[in-house]
Amino acid sequence: MSILKKLFTAVRGGAREAGEAIVDANGIRIFEQEIADAQNALQRAKKSLTEVMAKEMQTKRKISALDASIAEHEAYAGQALEKGNEALALEIAEKIGDFENEKAEHDQVLAGFSNHIVTLKQQVKDAEKSIKENQRQLTMVKTTESVQQATMAVNSTLNTNSSSMTNARQSLERIKQRQQDRQDQLGAAKQLEADTNGDDLKAKMAEAGIGDTSPKSADILARIKAKQNG
Repeated sequence: MSILKKLFTAVRGGAREAGEAIVDANGIRIFEQEIADAQNALQRAKKSLTEVMAKEMQTKRKISALDASIAEHEAYAGQALEKGNEALALEIAEKIGDFENEKAEHDQVLAGFSNHIVTLKQQVKDAEKSIKENQRQLTMVKTTESVQQATMAVNSTLNTNSSSMTNARQSLERIKQRQQDRQDQLGAAKQLEADTNGDDLKAKMAEAGIGDTSPKSADILARIKAKQNG
């Protein structure tokens, strides 16, 4: 293959890829439009079907009217024969023949309408089924697309703000450390105050039973009992 042919092939390949990229980027919108077009076509098909069904009904009424005319003229022909007027009966028979020929034509038309209606009804049914399936597929695709876009947005935000989040956590740890330092300082100050006032020593002496200790309830009760017994 010559260099020029290779270049043309590369250009065609690039154009195809670019075209596919455009189609993929607008795939959901294109699919929605195709479903809308199919629904419009389906409505037109249903309208055509109702028109054919109306003509079928008209043809059936025409055939029923011809059957009635045939039966009516057969009765007329019988009456003519009863009266011995065979010429009139023959003329009536010719009229009956015209009715039967017309009926045969209408029977043929009716058969065509009936067959066409069966075909159209099946096509409408298939089209409705296909549209519903496409709508379900579209719903799933749009939902998946929304979820993926949301996930990508979250990931992008997290990646972008990872350094900020790290700084925020470090700042939080510094605040907690300052609070602990302050608490330790308050505890040390309280301990120092107790040492300065001698409170700590007094507490230790009282615990050992030395110094000015308050009488315990048991001692008071024993003293009272001793007085009573004395």
